[in-house]
Amino acid sequence: MNILLIGLGQIAEAFIDKFNKCGDRVYLLTGQKENSFSTKRVFERYHFTYEDDSIQDIFESVKPDISIFLGAFDGNFNWRDPRQESVRYTAALMNIMAAFSIVGSGRFVYFSSHEVYGGSYPNNVPESRSPSPRGFRAMAIAQGEEICANYRRTQGMDILILRFDHLYCVPQRTKANHLHYGSAWEGPCFAMCLEALKSGHISASDREIFSLLFLTDAVELSYKAISSGRLQRSLYHISAMEEITGTALAELIREYLGGGIDILDNSVGDYHRVILDGGAFQKEFGQRILVHTKEGTSQVARYMRRHSASFILAEDVGGNRLERLWHITKTVIAQLVPFAESLLCFWLVYQLSGTTIGSDFFARVDFYLLYVLIFAFIHGQQQAVLAAFLSMTGYCFQQMGVRTGFEVLLDHNTYVWMAQLFVLGMAVGYMRDQLHKLKQEDAEEIDYLRGKLADIADINDSNVRMKKNFESQLVNQKGSLGKIYEITSKLEGYGPEEVLFYAAQVLSQLMDCRDIAVYFVANGDYARLFSATSAEARSLGASIKYTAMEEMYAQLKERRVYVNKNMSEKLPLMASAVYAEEGMQLIFMLWGIPWQRMTLAEANRLAIVGQLVQSAVVRANRYLEALRSQRYIGGSNLLAEDAFSQLVTAFLEAKDKGLTLCTLLEVDTKNQNLEAVASKLSASIRQTDYMGLFQGGKLCVLLSNTDDENALLVIGRFRQAGYESQPVKGALK
Repeated sequence: MNILLIGLGQIAEAFIDKFNKCGDRVYLLTGQKENSFSTKRVFERYHFTYEDDSIQDIFESVKPDISIFLGAFDGNFNWRDPRQESVRYTAALMNIMAAFSIVGSGRFVYFSSHEVYGGSYPNNVPESRSPSPRGFRAMAIAQGEEICANYRRTQGMDILILRFDHLYCVPQRTKANHLHYGSAWEGPCFAMCLEALKSGHISASDREIFSLLFLTDAVELSYKAISSGRLQRSLYHISAMEEITGTALAELIREYLGGGIDILDNSVGDYHRVILDGGAFQKEFGQRILVHTKEGTSQVARYMRRHSASFILAEDVGGNRLERLWHITKTVIAQLVPFAESLLCFWLVYQLSGTTIGSDFFARVDFYLLYVLIFAFIHGQQQAVLAAFLSMTGYCFQQMGVRTGFEVLLDHNTYVWMAQLFVLGMAVGYMRDQLHKLKQEDAEEIDYLRGKLADIADINDSNVRMKKNFESQLVNQKGSLGKIYEITSKLEGYGPEEVLFYAAQVLSQLMDCRDIAVYFVANGDYARLFSATSAEARSLGASIKYTAMEEMYAQLKERRVYVNKNMSEKLPLMASAVYAEEGMQLIFMLWGIPWQRMTLAEANRLAIVGQLVQSAVVRANRYLEALRSQRYIGGSNLLAEDAFSQLVTAFLEAKDKGLTLCTLLEVDTKNQNLEAVASKLSASIRQTDYMGLFQGGKLCVLLSNTDDENALLVIGRFRQAGYESQPVKGALK
């Protein structure tokens, strides 16, 4: 295959190695005009910026089978000024996409990152989750995804987006190119190693949770999708899905860097968890992680330890006493170098001046004055004074070779020459120092203003989110008791059999949460899932032992709303129970709530909503209990045809709306007594399943929260009891 690789950096070098091993021909578009580097094993290099009109000619010339834009990991973007760089990034991608669309052949691959998710997520983030970027860099990367998606939708192009989760590698670089490649790799691993080398301590938090993906694994995994013929998706998450906290990572780094490093506990504020869900990629292509977090961290830490001089400055504290002593020594040597230069140059000037004495050609050349001016211009006022003093000493020694010392001291020309030397040297040196100081102050002010601008941008983002929340409250008024009562009153319009299904829908609407589950308490310890609004809400399963969930149960039994402050993955984010006279009847569970909404106000709203829903549920249960003699045949648990038909209709309509799962089985009774058959089969079903007459007196069983696959187990139990059964299709018709 012909591969056009667009961008620079270690990820580009890693992919070049991979493509060469696989026998592909690699073309490289550097994004720079200067040929300032050498890349091996590349068939052709194109040194053009991304804004150049020649990009289209490159696509037409190469005719690549696969074009890869490194995007979030392109070393051409240093992101020191995120606002300005985001504009350049978007413009570059637009020009590249325009050129690719004109050629219209091959596959285009865009590299994105986890940064497009700026919030915190209790569960791994799937591809279906909409990005929520924070900051100009994250917004530019997310906008790049949207640009690619628009080209794919509007022009039907083969475009693939790959999101990498906390990508990191061994940062083989020096201080000279630190800013060139640093922004793409300054993740938690590199940042902690650098902090340890610089200051001798690591700031870490237990509330920071993430997953690291090593570069070699990212290359191997992404190559599977890049080279695949047909893809089921246009967007994949590539993640190791190995959860680790900031404190745990800091412990590993301290172990591999050696002793003398302290870990500072910075566990304040809310939890922040962002881990991409690579399940879809793993299911389609398979996944094997070769470099796990421990091995990758070891490689990064040990390399940075060996090459610490490339990552830290002379004034940094360093990791131990030996390194601090070495840095102090280097600092002293660096400060003494200008003095050594001055002495060496003085000796050369002294020899040159002595050699040219008596020469008519050099009679008007003052070598000492040139020497002082040069050092004043290069090193400043301090070295100018030293050079002037040395020049004065050398001049006097040379003059005493032809005159006596007393004559030299009495000659007024000597003092005029000395004054000229010092005045010019100090004036030029002073101007140089002032210019240097102004440049430093300007650079510091620019850095300060950039930091303030970033703070203002963060504050503005927060204000915008708050403004939208307040606007939503003003427009919708979902938080008012009147609005809550208006929505919950809709439950009164549903039949008794439908109330529990639409209770989940009403909760979802009122709590502004897509993931709601309603569990029905079957007995003292277990609860059965009755309805749910999403697959994530069903994550605990169809049956749970809620009393074993001690943290949640302790709050529910006290009739309080449970809030998952510890962010346990096996528990919902919020939960509330509905009580009747005899005890707990229902448990409402909420999963998809943002961190900023897990507050006392939201808990109070859930409690109010639960109480209002409770009235409709209790009313429905009492109504059904009052009609029990009319709904059941004799004293059996067999529902009459009218009652069972209403129940089946309610279940199947709720199933079509995604609120529940159910399966209807028809039982072959072999013309036996229906009540006797129902009595025999009752031991093979659960308390939340129903038996009744349906469509002309047929004996049917309604299995709640059961799909066709799990219904096979019940069919097997019926067969063991001596009765055949099969699913009923098209029951609503």
